[in-house]
Amino acid sequence: MQFEALKVFCDVARQRSFSQAALVNDLTQSAVSQMIAQLEARLEVLLIDRSTRPLQLTGAGKKYYDGCKGLVEQYQELEASIRNAQRELETVVQIAAIYSVGLGDMGEFVARFQARRPKVKVQVEYLHPDRVYERVLDGTADFGLVSFPRKIRELTVLPWREEEMVLCCAPRHPLGQNLAIRPTVLGGQKYVGFDRGLVIRREVDRFLRENDVEVEVALEFDNVENIKQAVAIGAGVALLPEPTFRAEVRARTLVALPLLGAHFVRPLGVLHRRHHKLSATARQFIELLQADGSRNGNHAEQSQPAGHESPRKKSSHSSRNGAAGSPRGAIG
Repeated sequence: MQFEALKVFCDVARQRSFSQAALVNDLTQSAVSQMIAQLEARLEVLLIDRSTRPLQLTGAGKKYYDGCKGLVEQYQELEASIRNAQRELETVVQIAAIYSVGLGDMGEFVARFQARRPKVKVQVEYLHPDRVYERVLDGTADFGLVSFPRKIRELTVLPWREEEMVLCCAPRHPLGQNLAIRPTVLGGQKYVGFDRGLVIRREVDRFLRENDVEVEVALEFDNVENIKQAVAIGAGVALLPEPTFRAEVRARTLVALPLLGAHFVRPLGVLHRRHHKLSATARQFIELLQADGSRNGNHAEQSQPAGHESPRKKSSHSSRNGAAGSPRGAIG
């Protein structure tokens, strides 16, 4: 028996009217009468007493209605869930990210995700960290990507990856011919840093204090791109996450020097509203990010609470980029 006939019968039973059931199902009254008659012929029993107004169910009709209405409701719920899931896969994922996540890095993730979900639009907005938190909290972003995620009651933080902090300098800088350096060598160097209001600046300052290093801050910026440009023209050196300037290292416009005798990493986290259910599409994109972090050996095994900060936590992933040009050895 076709599902449509069962639904029409249930509508007739609820409405106690052929005409009202016809209106609900966008059918003619004659078509509804024929469907009910065919159903009764198949069952060889009268389901509806047509001699009364409004119509009444017979004993067999009531029993049949009680059994069918649950089936019809379940089937309708199933269809709705399938339609909603399809709509969800054809939606837009809004991501708010700090500048230093990197256009190239996120561009690769977006391309990989859209290759799997071609109907999904992924929009990434690069913002100051404070604005990333605002976007997530007010719901204009599905989730956010930040470094050193801070504790906010309304947010949940999922770990993404840890990035090793290394020295960034120009190839012609006096330190640029080395494979690695000790942090103490930075003492007295002209330094290009992050703005004082950023968490990463506070973490860098703490790292320098713990290593008894004082630098001469020449310039301050709120994003990695400006810092890289300043370092490239010789304004000073900087401590930056190694992945943020791999392209410049390959192009030999900047040099990445690991820090000897010290381990300093930048944790990246995924923020989302604690009491807001993420869409299936957003969850799938986060899973893609975390899977990449896991393959690189720097993804925490369990979710960390908001505010988890471990800039010096030992990581199994370690960068060993050599200096551009003709490196001679390590300093310090």
